[in-house]
Amino acid sequence: MDPELNRCILMSESKGILPGYPQSMLEILGKSNIAAVHGPAHKTMRGALLSLVSPTIIKQQILPTIDQFMRSHLSYWANQIIDIQEKTKEMALLSSLKQVFGNESCSLSKELMPEFFKLVLGTLSLPIDLPNTNYHCGLQARKNIVRMLKGLIEERRNSKETHEDMLSSLMNGGENRYQLSDEEIIDQIITILYSGYETVSTTSMMAVKYLHDHPRVLEELRKEHMGIRERKMAEDPLDWDDYKSMKFTRAVIFETSRLATIVNGVLRKTMKDMELNGFVIPKGWRIYVYTRELNYDPCLYPDPHTFNPWRWLDRSLETQNYFFIFGGGTRQCPGKELGIAEISTFLHYFVTKYRWEEVGGDKLMKFPRVEAPNGLHIRVSDL
Repeated sequence: MDPELNRCILMSESKGILPGYPQSMLEILGKSNIAAVHGPAHKTMRGALLSLVSPTIIKQQILPTIDQFMRSHLSYWANQIIDIQEKTKEMALLSSLKQVFGNESCSLSKELMPEFFKLVLGTLSLPIDLPNTNYHCGLQARKNIVRMLKGLIEERRNSKETHEDMLSSLMNGGENRYQLSDEEIIDQIITILYSGYETVSTTSMMAVKYLHDHPRVLEELRKEHMGIRERKMAEDPLDWDDYKSMKFTRAVIFETSRLATIVNGVLRKTMKDMELNGFVIPKGWRIYVYTRELNYDPCLYPDPHTFNPWRWLDRSLETQNYFFIFGGGTRQCPGKELGIAEISTFLHYFVTKYRWEEVGGDKLMKFPRVEAPNGLHIRVSDL
């Protein structure tokens, strides 16, 4: 929990501290997923992922896809009571499927979504392979997803159609200099879907919750987005300049991520006996780098339990040494900017179209994970 030590551990991959994620996660996400590999393999996998989500690609290909998806997905929410937790989960996964598979995402989503939810449960479970356990169901779900993706890759190779999506970029290794095997491509896709799912969905849900509870923040955010809409025709999509102008929106997302910490920490493993802060950690032991506590450190964030997005308008907070909301070192989340763009686009269409109120006083848990055990219900009406 010591900030200096956490930073030292996250920066020490070359010195014998490697990722140490549990067996259940590695087996279900695949042996080539970015959290499992290190050294040259990690460099290749990270490079392949970053090539899919570079600022240029987000600007030219992904943002228009997200905009079109969010505009259509949110268009039917008016005048009903919805569970925003369920809705944001569905939204995050469908949006990722659209980015990865393009036009084929619609036909694939019905079969893939239930399997994906089983896979997610299986990654954080005891690795005991008995029928009906979460681990067993997760392994089966992985097999089913691998079968679907193999079929789709085969289909694409046999057809002469061109596609502008992430799967197409991964398959055209010659063009982006990362030549991955089919197994590596499949593990990358599962990783993309998995890593963006909980972070985007939960941050979106908690942003809605905090905005509801803090009318002054909502007013400031709505002002920013109404200003963007006033410069455009009703049907004009958001573009890169609009996204880059969302300074307060970015601040709301960072403050939501700080206060409702979605990822409490990361696991590392020692490859040799190591001395850390005067303690000898034996070879093969796991270290849990607990970054959650830093988010409530009053020295870093004055009045830390207050929801105050204005603190993030000082952009230097994003570059300070103990900023671990998106991980740290060579393993900082490669999809950070993509996730922020997705949540920003969701908030744009949500706050410019709707007002909402909570119904039912639903319970929220912030630990061990952020969730509403019985859902978070809101009544949505037109603005």
